Amino acid sequence: QVQLVESGGGLVQPGGSLRLSCAASGSILSLNSMGWYRQAPGKEREFVAEIISAAIRNYADSVKGRFTIFRDGAKNMFLQMNSLKSEDTAVYYCYCRYDGMNSWGKGTLVTVSS
Repeated sequence: QVQLVESGGGLVQPGGSLRLSCAASGSILSLNSMGWYRQAPGKEREFVAEIISAAIRNYADSVKGRFTIFRDGAKNMFLQMNSLKSEDTAVYYCYCRYDGMNSWGKGTLVTVSS
């Protein structure tokens, strides 16, 4: 089983930046993708970004051009968030798809407010 731990959440002002990290541990035979979802208060969890390979990255329209997903090796993933808006406030969850399974982190809270 793979364990995922997010970090980097916190309070940031509108227009600011924040970088989220996701560290993975455990055995992975075949990693299909890693990415991020988020869940705002009172709303359903929504897709944010995913990275399948260095050349294949996908983003939700709401964050395209502002967020960047990247990896450092096979076990560390990051989400660089720029030009943050109040509507970006949410708990952010990292995930990985591997060996035909899915693993999720417990989430890290991002609050964008003045």
